[in-house]
Amino acid sequence: MGTQGKIIKCKAAVAWEPGKPLSIEEVEVAPPQAHEVRIKIVATGVCHTDLTFLNESKEKHRSSFPMVLGHEGAGIVESVGPEVSEFSPGDKVIPLLLPQCGECEYCLNPRTNFCTHNWVGIMKGTMADGTSRISCKGKQVNQFMCLASFSEYTVVADVSLAKIQEDAPLEKVCLLGCGVSTGYGAALNSASVQPGSTCAVFGLWGVGLATVMGCQAAGASRIIAVDVNKDKFPKAKVFGATDFVNPKDHDKPISQVLAEMTNGGVDFSFECIGNVEVMRAALESCRMALGTCVVVGYTEAQEIAVAPIHLLMGRTLKGTYLGGWKSVESVPKLVSDYMNKKLKLDEFVTHTLPLDKINEAFDLMTSGKSIRTVIKMAE
Repeated sequence: MGTQGKIIKCKAAVAWEPGKPLSIEEVEVAPPQAHEVRIKIVATGVCHTDLTFLNESKEKHRSSFPMVLGHEGAGIVESVGPEVSEFSPGDKVIPLLLPQCGECEYCLNPRTNFCTHNWVGIMKGTMADGTSRISCKGKQVNQFMCLASFSEYTVVADVSLAKIQEDAPLEKVCLLGCGVSTGYGAALNSASVQPGSTCAVFGLWGVGLATVMGCQAAGASRIIAVDVNKDKFPKAKVFGATDFVNPKDHDKPISQVLAEMTNGGVDFSFECIGNVEVMRAALESCRMALGTCVVVGYTEAQEIAVAPIHLLMGRTLKGTYLGGWKSVESVPKLVSDYMNKKLKLDEFVTHTLPLDKINEAFDLMTSGKSIRTVIKMAE
């Protein structure tokens, strides 16, 4: 392409400081360096984690700003840096919030999908050399999760990128970069939901609905969807929910409600909101001695308080990151499953907006009017 090796000027939604609306700016995206790939983003989902990070970063992550958020994108390779052998211009790709270098002790261990490649930089939003490839008004702009999919162009590490089949619709498969993969895998991989089991899913945003879908795929016989917004229940039914509970309809703790519904508690529970009180309720909703609770929702601003007796009596509390999938090798398979109609994606998308409406996408999310909004970039 004619832009190879040159700085690209394009639009991006910049978060200049935490807690404030994003600003559409012209940014400069530098060429990729060694083991890096520059991508033209075609579409990106707006994930609740973007909003949570924006609003919770006033203290812990203030130094990461200014920043381009977005981590659920899909696009086309524009150019590659030195020593990149797996990608070529024109490839369809999904950037990955979790790398898979294939060499660290975690990548080599089948029990985890974690990878240590540039983990400190990923948390700060910088590449392996400590800098970002995006700048605006003479200032470095960090890249959320080293991805920054709220930009028309971005640069990512080659170990944080999955090449996908050419006929995949990018405006749909972008959701496999985070939300759908995370929830779906939380049930299949992290919890290992068993056929015939009873599950409870707390929170019916995109991740929660994907968790419901994963429970159904695993063969759960009863899937209880829990949310304070009753308007989400019909959508949960589409993904496999069998029962619906609104905590506002009861004058007793939700854990007690679920225990009474299930003769002592559910086999598997999933917290998909990022609220520590709900995390505790999800754990307490599990069966004694056998129940497993998986924390799927993201938060850093709070700490969970757990009564030790709930763990001493044999319940398991664990977390998940990208649903336990080893990212580079698994995401293309999930794309293939979608293309073969084994996995739902279209049903998650409730709104499609241009980049300059990004703040409206956050408003739709917080008001409970959307499941997933996809931002489509200008052609």
